[in-house]
Amino acid sequence: MDSSVNNAERRLHLKRLAALGALGPAGLAGLIQDALAAEDAVVRQGFHKIEGAVNVNGKPATMSTIVKAGDEVSTAEGSTAMVVIGKDAYLLRGGTGVTFESNRRTPTIVTQVLVATGKLLAVFGKRLNNGVTIQGRNATIGIRGTGCYLEVGDTRSYFCLCYGEATIDCPGMAQPTRLKTSHHDNPVWLDSRGGVTAVETANYAYHTDAELIMLEALQGREPPFVALGLYK
Repeated sequence: MDSSVNNAERRLHLKRLAALGALGPAGLAGLIQDALAAEDAVVRQGFHKIEGAVNVNGKPATMSTIVKAGDEVSTAEGSTAMVVIGKDAYLLRGGTGVTFESNRRTPTIVTQVLVATGKLLAVFGKRLNNGVTIQGRNATIGIRGTGCYLEVGDTRSYFCLCYGEATIDCPGMAQPTRLKTSHHDNPVWLDSRGGVTAVETANYAYHTDAELIMLEALQGREPPFVALGLYK
């Protein structure tokens, strides 16, 4: 398909979501309008937002910095970064350190996201291989074409599969925990304070539908809950 047609379709997505924002949560319309204000926002790789101190591989990032597989991105406390890598989009809150890894078969595609510390919201495009793995301090989470939020703590982490499918594998677990959700249906705590990580029910918190819509819009997509008319 012609790239101009693709761009027109993406902008149509954004305009429709901006209209939905008038009925959705406060701030949603503004987030989408920000994307509409930048003509190439839906296709441009790299950073779409930098607030405060953000580094890539230990060096200060700018809006022209491209992030690729193998790079490490970190944010200082109180800082925020929004970045597009391939078909994925990420929102890093303050005090976050993330390394984006690939494998030998697909060296230019992120296949593993290592979250050393902090808070990460992510949306992933569909992959032809086995998807992507998020590695936290006390859990390995395999996901496919989904949106999710992770807060990493020393012994207790919060994970919300916002929509899609995921498999959680933690040290000491007899078998992985499988999740399938459509709208924040089953947030969990990953608690390893007892030596063996337990998956415990949690409440939906710490992230918003407006943020998910914004990240998906950067890729010309929309979360599945939009068609259902559901917002939190």
